Amino acid sequence: MSRRNKRVILENLEVVDAGAKGKAIAKAPDGRVVFISNAVPGDIATVQTHKKRKSYYEGKAISFSKYSNKRTDPVCEHFGTCGGCKWQHMEYEHQLYFKQKEVENNLRRLGGIELPDVNPILGSEKQYFYRNKMEFSFSDSKWLTREQIESDETIDNRNALGFHIPGMWDKILDLNKCHLQQDPSNALRDFVKLKAEELQLPFFNTRRQEGLLRTLMIRTSSTGDVMVLIQFFQDDQEQINALLTEISMAFPDLTSLLYVVNTKGNDTIYDQQVHCFAGEDHIFEEMEGLRFKIDAKSFYQTNSDQAYELYKVARDFAGLTGNETVFDLYTGTGTIAQFVARDCKKVVGIEAVPEAIEAAKENAVRNNISNAEFHAGDMKKVFNEAFLQKYDKPEVVITDPPRDGMHKDVVEQLIKLSPNKIVYVSCNSATQARDLALMDATYKVTRVQPVDMFPQTHHVENVVLLEKRNIEVD
Repeated sequence: MSRRNKRVILENLEVVDAGAKGKAIAKAPDGRVVFISNAVPGDIATVQTHKKRKSYYEGKAISFSKYSNKRTDPVCEHFGTCGGCKWQHMEYEHQLYFKQKEVENNLRRLGGIELPDVNPILGSEKQYFYRNKMEFSFSDSKWLTREQIESDETIDNRNALGFHIPGMWDKILDLNKCHLQQDPSNALRDFVKLKAEELQLPFFNTRRQEGLLRTLMIRTSSTGDVMVLIQFFQDDQEQINALLTEISMAFPDLTSLLYVVNTKGNDTIYDQQVHCFAGEDHIFEEMEGLRFKIDAKSFYQTNSDQAYELYKVARDFAGLTGNETVFDLYTGTGTIAQFVARDCKKVVGIEAVPEAIEAAKENAVRNNISNAEFHAGDMKKVFNEAFLQKYDKPEVVITDPPRDGMHKDVVEQLIKLSPNKIVYVSCNSATQARDLALMDATYKVTRVQPVDMFPQTHHVENVVLLEKRNIEVD
């Protein structure tokens, strides 16, 4: 072991596991855990660390004395730089194994609860080109590789359209091809960059907060609809119209061509006005004959095919007979609520964002669903006496919270509400485990189903069924 600039070289470490955030795990000679960004379980590697803490190191493999049999060749030329698909170098069957293991470990170790046998994870039929939404950033100072920096090559064109380098808010990787979104995504992105350069439109500089072109969003749907939205930093209508006209001429079949003028310091468009340049201001997604209107600000699961599998699991776990009142917490635009509506007496979707609730109501009308109602309100306060007098007590609650899980006040209200079943859909099994532990005295976990929504990444969804315990009263 040697030191240089406070970094440590750890030789011939056996990589034994995969951990949080897609990192591989090894053990250092001093007993510390080593989190490695570019290894696969089964590798034997020499690692250079860049962070040292009391109980762990973080580092990168700089050489390998043995490659794991779990490895595969990444399909993307940008793998290892982009950071978007951290597990492309691992065979998909092994990705699924470690995702399932993470779910089980989190529920048992963090939740400390008794579990039934966990169902085998539902893998994705598509392992590439599965995303229906991608967002790319413009930059006038693209990320240069070490080889480019050290070479004698003069790089005059520093424009980029692609992804942020992990951990570097102002560095953009210029993409040649991304394997996450189906056609015409790559063709659109390439055309927009080429045409912007031909028109001599200035790409954004994040540090100086100047330039015209900020971001490009492309949404596709299972119905074949395509939405393109370009975010501009300056309200230069002549330049905006010039670029959008070229796009509409080159891609006449676009369903929706939109733009935003955002002069703020950040790229979020949720507080900005969206302008429709050509086509509609929305696209449609479809699932089991249900149609959902998706606008530029709408949330919809980014893997349409696996969203269908996820919702089928939630509906199956609910075990509806047609006589139940169902509450759907964090309903968003009401996709799950409408998906289960035909199988229950009534479903009430609850969401904190009023605009999402309006979209849910509009979708319900479009889908001729008359037994679904939607309520906008703070989830921590919504179950007051007036609300519970208005709606029947639910036999089933479905909850699909954000990554942070449910607020403890929501958990307390859920326990007081006392439905017979709770179906908990989660994108973060660690916070899900915390919430399940809070409910463990009243509810027993009876079914667990992990679902892989994001191949080539460490992310995994998990659905849990909780059923009320028979608690004897003295």
